[in-house]
Amino acid sequence: MSKLLIFAITIVAMAQDARQIVEESQKRHRSNSQQYEGVLQVFNPNGKNSEKRWQFFRTGNYGESKALLRFVSPPEVKGVALLIVNHTDRASDQWMWLPELQRDRRVALQDRSTRFFGTDFSYEDLEERDVNQSDFTMLGEEAMNGQPCWKIQSVPKKGKTSQYNKIVMWVRKDIYFPVQYDLYAKDQLVRKLNYKRVEKVSGVWSALEMEMLDLKRKGRTVLRSDKLQYNVPLKDELFTLQSLRRGE
Repeated sequence: MSKLLIFAITIVAMAQDARQIVEESQKRHRSNSQQYEGVLQVFNPNGKNSEKRWQFFRTGNYGESKALLRFVSPPEVKGVALLIVNHTDRASDQWMWLPELQRDRRVALQDRSTRFFGTDFSYEDLEERDVNQSDFTMLGEEAMNGQPCWKIQSVPKKGKTSQYNKIVMWVRKDIYFPVQYDLYAKDQLVRKLNYKRVEKVSGVWSALEMEMLDLKRKGRTVLRSDKLQYNVPLKDELFTLQSLRRGE
């Protein structure tokens, strides 16, 4: 067997292994539903820091789930809500409810890269992407915070829409849990997402704290999850435009 053929077979095997690891990670941390109360601390480069709180609800399988988040404080954002309907074959559908205007609006694809209500998360960062929307490459192994990890790169498949042309992730080997994402736009590192306080909740490994760093803006947002629950009964009606408008 030629060296070139051996090299080609090795590359294919590494790509399959990388995809299998990501699939296994999603499988292990799957739940029928999820809800929590979130506290977001936004640290701005100008020193004007703020705190926001929201309620988050999610139902369905990874990649085809529905999620609803609604701000509960401070008063200037109270009632603002976002409904996300994820798809396995394309970008999510998103609708924003603005109580002051008493109207909802669809979040256009070209707006998904903008900041979500003063945080360092973009609208796209709040959606889920099925593994079939990306190609994966194994970059090697590297410890993160003292934990052995697989280092995996994902790039959107041709025809898939994303502000990021590649994402590098670190997945813990012991629990198949992603602990860091480096997000690249036009081959420049623009954001870093770190998962912290990784604990088991109702048998599901979870990050009770997430930190998003915006390297361009030099700001960061810390999201802490409180009262996290999995597999709780949630009505399908909660994840509708009617519910979004009623403020339920």
